[in-house]
Amino acid sequence: MVYDLIIIGAGPAGLTASIYASRERMSNLVMGKLLGGTITYAHKVDNFPGLFNISGVELGQKMTQQAKALGGEFLLENAGGVRVAGDNQGFEVVTESGQKFVGKTLIVASGTERRKLNIPGEKEYLGKGVSYCANCDAPFFKGKIIVLVGGANAACSSAVHLAEFADKIYLIYRKNELRAEPVWVEEVKANPKIEVIYNTNLVEILGDGQKVSGAKLDNPYNNSEVLKVDGVFVEIGGIPASHFLVPLEIKTNEEGYIEVDDEMRTNIPGIFAAGDATTKSLVLQQTITACGQGAIAGSSAFKYLKTK
Repeated sequence: MVYDLIIIGAGPAGLTASIYASRERMSNLVMGKLLGGTITYAHKVDNFPGLFNISGVELGQKMTQQAKALGGEFLLENAGGVRVAGDNQGFEVVTESGQKFVGKTLIVASGTERRKLNIPGEKEYLGKGVSYCANCDAPFFKGKIIVLVGGANAACSSAVHLAEFADKIYLIYRKNELRAEPVWVEEVKANPKIEVIYNTNLVEILGDGQKVSGAKLDNPYNNSEVLKVDGVFVEIGGIPASHFLVPLEIKTNEEGYIEVDDEMRTNIPGIFAAGDATTKSLVLQQTITACGQGAIAGSSAFKYLKTK
């Protein structure tokens, strides 16, 4: 089957694009392993209009349910590669498992991948005390001591969530002031379980071979370079997930964010992009802006097909 539209990414941008495409009666396939996208990692969302104090998981579920109800099809796989399809059919998307699908148009809404610290012990103790998802793993650290690295919204909100389970959270930040929204900074500073350590980097994660036991700092804290901890959470942002587009030579900036115009068009006719993987997202990486871009991309894909 040749779809009118294939959407790579099942986060807010991709789901909104599917909703708009379905309303235009475009057959569309949404492709992605994580339904709802990285918003599902957020334990609480207070700034999405009309849905006050909702969990990220529930918000992602509501968007997914709506996209499915309107006609979007779903495949729980990530894209592994994209190329121009034969016979002028559009674009062929190959999944990581090797399945092939063809779309007359394509929307890339693949978002970002979690940025790593790339320090000794990080890979070794992944799943053994090292985590990139506070919302997923917080319950496993009840009564424990945790280091959390980062200083923006994700880090501060994660610290607040972790404090509901852990006995102590050291929030490690390389700068001298947190850069999260004031509401999150206020909650962090008001929580007696959270201690912020500024102007410091985590340089090594220590353990006994089975689990995390310590965190080594580049700047001594309380006369010690090592904190005794049970876990390390990393919340330092992401990098655009656009590596699978390399064969198509889609224009990106130096950091890999996909360049788009006001109609979410890329430099290749028929391919659009939306959400955190685009240069437009650099103004404000939020669910609400991803949804707006997804809506524009879905509408632009329909207009493109109509002219063809």
